[in-house]
Amino acid sequence: MKKVLGIGNALVDIMTKLPNDDFLKKYGLEKGSMQLSKKEFAEEINSASSSFEKHQSSGGSAANTIHGLANLGVPTAYIGKVGDDEFGEFFSKDMQAKNIKPLLLKGKNDTGRAIALVSPDSERTFATYLGAAIELNQDDIVNEQFKGFDILHIEGYLVQNHALLQNAAALAKVNGLKISLDLASFNIVEENLHFLKTYVEKYVDIVFANEEEAKAFTGEEPEKALDIISTMCDIAIVKIGKQGSLIKKQNEKYIVNSIKANSIDTTGAGDLYASGFLYGLVNDLPLPKCGEIGSLLAGKVIEVIGSKLSENTWKIIKDKI
Repeated sequence: MKKVLGIGNALVDIMTKLPNDDFLKKYGLEKGSMQLSKKEFAEEINSASSSFEKHQSSGGSAANTIHGLANLGVPTAYIGKVGDDEFGEFFSKDMQAKNIKPLLLKGKNDTGRAIALVSPDSERTFATYLGAAIELNQDDIVNEQFKGFDILHIEGYLVQNHALLQNAAALAKVNGLKISLDLASFNIVEENLHFLKTYVEKYVDIVFANEEEAKAFTGEEPEKALDIISTMCDIAIVKIGKQGSLIKKQNEKYIVNSIKANSIDTTGAGDLYASGFLYGLVNDLPLPKCGEIGSLLAGKVIEVIGSKLSENTWKIIKDKI
């Protein structure tokens, strides 16, 4: 079977279920935002919410996608940087438990962590301390890491480090890998638009974007955005929430419906959609089927807190596939 390599910000996700939004107001956190914070603030938030229901897992966008693929039986590995601490040890062991090969480097700072505060309406607000994750740089990326893999999946949160992405793409192409890019966040797209457009046209084969990211990238609504993105890469996917997703490759265009789901927390929905879609691709399935598997995984993950699914849910998913 084809193998997938992921690269991203290695973060420990600490999912925290809020009883109401008063906590957000108290700490000046804008609901639905992703706020980069200093270590002290992240620790204060985590400590102040200690009485709330919490779940901890290895995370970051690309790591979530790699976890999803591994649970479906795809051979995977992951490149990231963690601290020499208990969170870094947890991250590595959490990956190894799913047969993911952790290609983890050690940074000078503590392991990064994303404290996701989940409101009763399932909206997420992040206080993120990047820590060692942001120390990952172009010199950490070497040829040996890419050998034997078929797809490199990159999270858009890395796009602010242009040299890192350039080196990763160059080595991927030298080793014959296709490149999959998840645009990750509309504000990051806006801030790095010129670089991203050049990067996609030169290197990227598969682009994942949600409505907001697609609009930031093209200035257009989903269908027109899909058409534009598809001229820049081999396969373009625009996710449109409850309406499903749009897929285009050359003159082939498909609309894939979402599945009915009881949304509790949208964390990981886009990441797990990418897992399902890439699973379909590595198994040479038709594009609509790839999209259907993506929708299945996305629909299941929004029914739980956090980005990880139970063994029983994975069994249900595999039976459906």
